Amino acid sequence: MKKMIIPVLLYVLIGACNNNKPQNNPQENVIEIDEEWMVIFDGGSTDALRGYGIDDFPQGVWYVEEGILIANPDTANRDLITKARFEDFELEYEWAVDTGSNSGVFFHMQENLSMEANNGNSPNWLDNFEIQVLDDLYFHDTVAHRSAGALYDLIAPTNKQLKPIGEFNQARLIHQEGHVEHWLNGNKVLEFEIGSPEMTSLLASSKFSENPGYHSSEEGHIMFQHHGQKVYYRNIRVREL
Repeated sequence: MKKMIIPVLLYVLIGACNNNKPQNNPQENVIEIDEEWMVIFDGGSTDALRGYGIDDFPQGVWYVEEGILIANPDTANRDLITKARFEDFELEYEWAVDTGSNSGVFFHMQENLSMEANNGNSPNWLDNFEIQVLDDLYFHDTVAHRSAGALYDLIAPTNKQLKPIGEFNQARLIHQEGHVEHWLNGNKVLEFEIGSPEMTSLLASSKFSENPGYHSSEEGHIMFQHHGQKVYYRNIRVREL
């Protein structure tokens, strides 16, 4: 009997090491019922979402498997947006990444640009604030203000504690009268004031400096970026403030 135990254990360990897909615990994938909150995705229906520039959910580009919303890397890129629009809000969501994956969450987003599939970028990535979703370990860009949890290319996160690849991170994004906070796994990792002298200075020295309309809208859709890699979202809900 002792001769059989070692091969079996090795097989189990090798199988576990090769599985990067998030393991969805049904007990974790539950959104508490609260009349203040609008459920965007709770593991089943995608009725609150549609594809950028289209009326329907982009089946196959994004898909649901075992209660998880997944971006398919083997298709042309198309971002997901909420059907509803928001001004002051609190957004809660969970995300996980595959190895080397990249995505982001945008807010106050307008559908005013043509969709450019297969270019690796959202059509609005140069127009709106983006909260970065990223594999910090293996993604090729390691600059802090473009890392997971950052305000993309503007503010690096602080006090950040990320989960390993394949595990879900809990995020909160709050906008109220121009004040923005981003919380990750229970820690506030960044905050800023839209239109403040500090933000004006940051924008003036950034890649967005030649875009006078950068985040000029005070309300709009929330958008989840399809950047050509596999990312995972679950437990998405929002409430108006």
